[in-house]
Amino acid sequence: MKTASFGTALLLSLALLSPTALTAQEAETGIIDPEQPRVEEPVLELPGEAPDTDDPRVGEQPDDPEAQADVAEETEAVAAPAEDAPVSPRDDENVQIWGNLPPLEVVGQPVQGGTGYMPAASPVAHDTHWVSYLVHYIMLGIVLLVIFLVLFCVVRFNRRTNPNPARFTHNTRLEVAWTLGPVLVLIVIGSFALPVLFKQVNVPESDLTIKVTGYQWFWGYEYPDYEFGYESFLLQQDELEAAGYEPSHYLMATDTAMVVPVNKTVRLQVTGADVIHSWKINSFGVHMDAVPGRLNETWFRAEREGIYFGFCSELCGLDHSFMPITVKVVSEEAYEEWLDWAIGEFGGSRPEQKVAAAR
Repeated sequence: MKTASFGTALLLSLALLSPTALTAQEAETGIIDPEQPRVEEPVLELPGEAPDTDDPRVGEQPDDPEAQADVAEETEAVAAPAEDAPVSPRDDENVQIWGNLPPLEVVGQPVQGGTGYMPAASPVAHDTHWVSYLVHYIMLGIVLLVIFLVLFCVVRFNRRTNPNPARFTHNTRLEVAWTLGPVLVLIVIGSFALPVLFKQVNVPESDLTIKVTGYQWFWGYEYPDYEFGYESFLLQQDELEAAGYEPSHYLMATDTAMVVPVNKTVRLQVTGADVIHSWKINSFGVHMDAVPGRLNETWFRAEREGIYFGFCSELCGLDHSFMPITVKVVSEEAYEEWLDWAIGEFGGSRPEQKVAAAR
């Protein structure tokens, strides 16, 4: 009984895959009658699916000319793409030179095999580098002092030169020295580091405000004074040349960039839309977390024209390593031209235009 049921199921499965249909008696008994006439099932073709060229029925056209015209129109409608189909954010002009800016030198970028810092290009970055070098020199002095003390003890208090070691266990002056010494070192470091920290977090009067929003996994930039904004996505390898970058800039370059004028104070308002991100540009000495529901502020003043790369520095999920940052620092004249282009591209207006319209 089980064998018959299995055979019946197999025949039914073959019938579903075959262009011919079984009779009711054959389906019930599981025995195919070779003399029983076969009934051909129509071949179904899905839209956009290539027809089976081996089927002799493919290529048949209706005899009526009006019916042929209807079939042709239906075919064109299926083949034609929808007019409102979604467009990739990097299509068309977004993969060209961003905002028709002049060619710029890449200043802030990681270097293969590099051991130092990226070039400092802001007052905060210069100060943080100076404090870092100061701490390194202090560390070097402490290391040399410890090495000297170890070698002195090895030479002066070994068994050969000192066969009868002393039995005392405390030395008040020595204990005071190794307690006050580290305290003085920390005071020296703090006296130079704290002013730099206050300088970083206290935002001076700014010339430009930009709101930075971190998304999974790209960045959004808004210029609230001019009422426009845009988003910044990672460029793929085949898009770098069209955007004016070199192959070595892969995983660092983006299709758009934050554009700021040189020697102008830029206030950054940093937040996150989904999870915690972190906006970091080493050459500017900026490292600010983008926390959802919170607006953190920092600032920088770029002292040199060029392109500066940065990265999200907070582990934010699957594509954390694929949301880089690109900042282009240009002359004031080039910035004004780019600003006109951006207002025309994304909408918005200048504050002076709104004041003139209000009058």
